[in-house]
Amino acid sequence: MNETLRTIANRYSCRSFTGAPVENEKIEAIALAAVQSPSGMNVQPWQIVVIKDKTLIDDMDATTMDMLSKMDDKSLYERIAGRGGKIYYNTPCMFMIAKKEGTDLDCGIVAENIALAASSLGLGNVICGLARLTFDSEKGQEYAAKIIPEGYEFGMTVLVGYATNPEGTPHEPDMSKIKYIG
Repeated sequence: MNETLRTIANRYSCRSFTGAPVENEKIEAIALAAVQSPSGMNVQPWQIVVIKDKTLIDDMDATTMDMLSKMDDKSLYERIAGRGGKIYYNTPCMFMIAKKEGTDLDCGIVAENIALAASSLGLGNVICGLARLTFDSEKGQEYAAKIIPEGYEFGMTVLVGYATNPEGTPHEPDMSKIKYIG
């Protein structure tokens, strides 16, 4: 098996980071992999915002958890609380993908490039769509004004850092999801 296929096979969604900072050269390599993503007609409808400010990440985390705790349906809050009570899992680095409207597919490709690049560098990562909730509060609008470039909207985040358990278990592939024709 080649290195790319090995990285894909071993990648898992890390939901517990040590909080230790990630070296700048690794962050820059991941950011480069992000902007090397293919896009329809090579429009590249994204901006990659790398957030390394742990205080800001922790503040956004607390805001989101507070918002979830006040929702009528507590199931999501309880699920996250059961995993340690942090929507961002103590990550020291967040890659936020800001996208142009209607470019979800391109955004997904960028997220996967970031996740695979991080895994190839020995870093834990998780693609975190729930980060969208952070921007759904009044305070979230302040974050959006600070983080999301004008003309773009929230697309996705990928949390990156050193895993508390670097030997995490990838999900078991469901081979029944493959159909061959011909």
